[in-house]
Amino acid sequence: MPLLRQGSHYIAFGVLQLLLDWALFVGLTALGMSATPANLASRTSAALLGFWLNGRYTFADGQGGRLGWRRFVRFWLLWLVMTAVSTVLVATVEVHLGLAWAWLAKPVVEGGLAVVNFFLLRHVVYR
Repeated sequence: MPLLRQGSHYIAFGVLQLLLDWALFVGLTALGMSATPANLASRTSAALLGFWLNGRYTFADGQGGRLGWRRFVRFWLLWLVMTAVSTVLVATVEVHLGLAWAWLAKPVVEGGLAVVNFFLLRHVVYR
């Protein structure tokens, strides 16, 4: 059951990424950085960890990890789209509801995007 194995790894690594992403976002914005650059910095850090973990373990096959430059390029193209969506949503919350609400919205936004991202990673990036 590769889907079950992949899904369980993806969830475990995703929680780790989400914690790193959220902690960096909160820390950077608490230090005075606005939501947009803080979101870009925190998502970049979490994405680098996620690319390696998912390529090495989640979507690995009998031959080993599925990393490499071609996959990395596909990963970053997908990351750019997901980051644009995330940044618009989190920044909109900050502008309309304030920073505290943006801190709360960040994990919800990222969790929702993670569901879509799993299938795109599985079928586009790590195929």
